[in-house]
Amino acid sequence: MRGGTILKLLQTHPGSRVIWVVLTARGDRRKEAVKSATAFLRGAASTKLVAKSFRESYLSYQGHEVKKYFDILPHVIDPDLVFTHSRQDLHQDHRVVCELTWNTYRRHQILEYEILKYDGDLGQPNLYVPLTDEVGREKVRLLMEGFATQRGKRWFAEDTFYGLLRIRGIESPKATRYAEAFYARKVVLE
Repeated sequence: MRGGTILKLLQTHPGSRVIWVVLTARGDRRKEAVKSATAFLRGAASTKLVAKSFRESYLSYQGHEVKKYFDILPHVIDPDLVFTHSRQDLHQDHRVVCELTWNTYRRHQILEYEILKYDGDLGQPNLYVPLTDEVGREKVRLLMEGFATQRGKRWFAEDTFYGLLRIRGIESPKATRYAEAFYARKVVLE
């Protein structure tokens, strides 16, 4: 997941402008995604939140509409860094978003994040972002407060989020308690 990394980037780069694009279901899921994104972005100098709703769990079956939406994005958003789902994510909607992100932003820095869920599709990431205990706690707090519709799922629990942050902290070359991990397929250092 990327929430802790975004909180850290906003702390270390206080003048940041952030554009958060959410592809979400309608109704309560949309409302909570927008509310959660707003909470994570409160430290940004400026924000733009773009939320587009599609039928939940059917994104891959709405290919034409989703692709059409992605075709518009580069004309309105030219980011320095893009976060998207991992290519290995077993959720069908997440895979489609990752694929279209790479089609849309071929010349951009893209980091693929992981989402812990019952599918067990965690892998071996190759980029780590160490987090302070404070940032780790804030991330978990915002997730728990922000996604009421997910609380009934057995993987959606504080100890699960802390567990993944802790595992990635152990794997990270930095000696920190918590870290987030990403897949960096192409990275350019300037």
